[in-house]
Amino acid sequence: MSRGAQTFKQGDVTKALKGAVKAGLSVQRVEIDTDGKIILITGEMLPSAATGNEWDNVRR
Repeated sequence: MSRGAQTFKQGDVTKALKGAVKAGLSVQRVEIDTDGKIILITGEMLPSAATGNEWDNVRR
């Protein structure tokens, strides 16, 4: 019995997780919907992203 077409790949989940972490989110759980939609359940902001950096206040 075959599994059928895969709606997502491991690389897709990895990209979603890395993007969320880079944005400063703390990922608590990952869910995959029956349609293949990747859902990230997040928690509190990570301290490093919440404080920002010195370039956030630079004016043009």
